[in-house]
Amino acid sequence: MIKAGIIGGAGYTAGELIRILLNHPNVQIGFVQSSSNSGNSISDVHCDLVGECDLVFISEPDLSTVDVLFLCMGHGKSVEFMESNAIPESLKIIDLSTDFRMKSQSHDFVYGLPEIHRDRIIKANKIANPGCFATAIQLAILPVLDKHQLTEVHVQAITGSTGAGQSPTASTHFSWRNNNVSVYKAFEHQHLNEIGQTIKWLQPEFNEPVNFIPIRGDFPRGIMASLYFESELSTAEARELYKNYYHSHPFIVVVDKNPDLKMVVNTNKAVIFVKKYGTKLHIVSLIDNLVKGASGQAVQNMNLMFGLSELTGLRLKPVAF
Repeated sequence: MIKAGIIGGAGYTAGELIRILLNHPNVQIGFVQSSSNSGNSISDVHCDLVGECDLVFISEPDLSTVDVLFLCMGHGKSVEFMESNAIPESLKIIDLSTDFRMKSQSHDFVYGLPEIHRDRIIKANKIANPGCFATAIQLAILPVLDKHQLTEVHVQAITGSTGAGQSPTASTHFSWRNNNVSVYKAFEHQHLNEIGQTIKWLQPEFNEPVNFIPIRGDFPRGIMASLYFESELSTAEARELYKNYYHSHPFIVVVDKNPDLKMVVNTNKAVIFVKKYGTKLHIVSLIDNLVKGASGQAVQNMNLMFGLSELTGLRLKPVAF
């Protein structure tokens, strides 16, 4: 049995992670840490876990008591945690922040997108879990990158309100977000860095822009990324390319009909649709930002690190209505 610890347990991604791990057949949750909620019941903060979990938050965990540690803190906090704590040599770490996603000589974290780094993840002790937008967009272009066929790409992607985290802000409270959409961080979203890193790794000669327009949606969870670029592939050729590329990746579903977000909400799936319009190849990529875009992918990475099937504990049911 794998014993798991969670640092920063009060946020949305931690709540989703707890929900998944409680139903994982090979995992026991050892502790959930939260400085602001120490001593409180986990189900008082994550109310969907009432009747499912009787754990309480702790403030000072013993890292030697767990096999894997999930870091679910705000961006910048994971670096502080790693520098200020004695990390057991055998402890596997999965970080859900941005802190270690960019390759650097200052750390040995592996970028945890299984669809390109599965073999490295299996051997790794430290994983930097990808961002949610970055996951959806990269999954939309990996097969083309693999053939060195990506050209200047235009992306519009809309995300649910949980993508902004649990702390309330002017753009997340209900009366503003409901029945409303807005653009933010146009052309400069932080996930462009890790997307660009992957592009350069797979297609080093690529020197074109990735034109990314992120949009705040008026729904709680899910991401729909719609992107297009010039391509010589026909619809049939593109669909064959995508289906062949993702044949061995159990969470990626390439469909022939225009998809919708409810196909993926509450699941670790990514649904991808490809169609040619004139000279442009259009791709729709759908994920749940809290599952495949965060906590589900973190558990998928944990499964690989411990020699389990990627699917273990992640056969989650979609929300149809």
